[in-house]
Amino acid sequence: MRKYIIPPIFLVAIVCSCNRNISKEKYLVQITEIENGLLPMVIIDGEATEKYNIHDRMRYHKVPGISIAFMDQGEIIWAKGFGYTSFDSITEIDQSTIFQAASISKPVAAMAALHLVEEGKLGLDDNVNDYLVGWQVEENRFTTNEKVTLRRLLSHSAGLTVHGFGGYAVTDSVPGIIEIINGQRPANSGRIFPDTIPGSIYRYSGGGYTVMQKLLCDITGKEFASIMDEFVLSPIGMESSTYVQPLPPEFESKAAIAHYSDGSMVEGKWHVYPEMAAAGLWTNPTDLLTYAIEVQNSVRGESDNIISGKMAIEMLTPQKESHGLGPALGGRNMSATFSHGGANEGYRCQFVAFSHGGQGVAIMTNSDRGDLLIGEILRSFSNTYKWDIYKPVKKKIIEIDEEALNKLAGEYCLKIPGDELIINISVKEKHMKGVQIWDGMSFEIYPESEYLFFNKEDRASFEFIKNNQDEVTGVIIQEQYHFLKKSDNE
Repeated sequence: MRKYIIPPIFLVAIVCSCNRNISKEKYLVQITEIENGLLPMVIIDGEATEKYNIHDRMRYHKVPGISIAFMDQGEIIWAKGFGYTSFDSITEIDQSTIFQAASISKPVAAMAALHLVEEGKLGLDDNVNDYLVGWQVEENRFTTNEKVTLRRLLSHSAGLTVHGFGGYAVTDSVPGIIEIINGQRPANSGRIFPDTIPGSIYRYSGGGYTVMQKLLCDITGKEFASIMDEFVLSPIGMESSTYVQPLPPEFESKAAIAHYSDGSMVEGKWHVYPEMAAAGLWTNPTDLLTYAIEVQNSVRGESDNIISGKMAIEMLTPQKESHGLGPALGGRNMSATFSHGGANEGYRCQFVAFSHGGQGVAIMTNSDRGDLLIGEILRSFSNTYKWDIYKPVKKKIIEIDEEALNKLAGEYCLKIPGDELIINISVKEKHMKGVQIWDGMSFEIYPESEYLFFNKEDRASFEFIKNNQDEVTGVIIQEQYHFLKKSDNE
């Protein structure tokens, strides 16, 4: 069995044209710099900043495989794979290996919807119930004056329920679209309906994109995977990508296998996602950047393969809380970006592209711990290319005496329906160590004040709470999860 063995060198495809202002040799130097320049989320004031090697961090995070593609001046410059399709495999990741894109499925799917708008088959601001067949968005007190529209579905402001989806094991019965929307067995997610006034707030909703999936099928009379292939994937050359679920046999040999945080493989290799618009895309970083380049070219008016320049600008116009019609938006002026992340069972991925200047990167992993590694890699890119995003945060660690630290130590419990989550926090030298009892994950936290601590890896905050008797009664993690301290006689 191969376990956590990462070879030092893997295939890198340099695909830049010969008329570049920067040479292939220069890009190779930059690749080496990025691979050896991974940065933590938090740097400590007064301490030297440690840079990591990508292979070391793959071992540390228990990520079996990762694939990266980079683009500059509107062209894909290089793509490279690291590691293996699974810890038990000798098949190496390369630039053609495909992964589940998870929620990155959404901005790609949005292009098909906007294409249909430009064809006059769908109104961006019309009530979607005017187009849906055989099922309607529930009309209730929230929809009396405001309706669910495509614009609101794409920008997560439609007021619909269901944040995301867990997928289905390959041995499970897979529900149809109506069962998913209605939350009926064998669906494992809740019912999708308006519980907030449409258009009033931003609230991420994979449920909204599932309604959009049915909407496109009803308008065209076609299966969703066929719609995406016809209107988006094939026209722009995303040749390694598919929305077909389950994954067709001819793609399986190219697929990276999903892994949990502890390094174990997901049973059956991966989950099935019939919620295709929300989470069903299989692809690789090169294809994701092909999508990003198409968006950039459309914005500049240099391509109308799928949508016009006017529609592309609308796509990248903030709707609610800096979310566009599909992508998340960030930055301003020449630092403006469009991006999206993804998290399916056993996969983590991210792409970010600048709206101007033609740079961007896509990173895909086959591990639930891949998001931490992706963050370190993005900070390396930022440092190498002098971006104004993905920079480490500087923190100062203070000293607390051991007696004060001992007051914080103990078991902390968060009760959830049908279960409880327990964290054991103990003193380690001049800081604290925690262990999540439910999954064995450990972490270390450092004091920035007497009762406020932080995790160096993900910047998570830990605020210890005390009562009027100066006794520690709980800890609030990330300003929202309140764990209560268990007493010694409990």
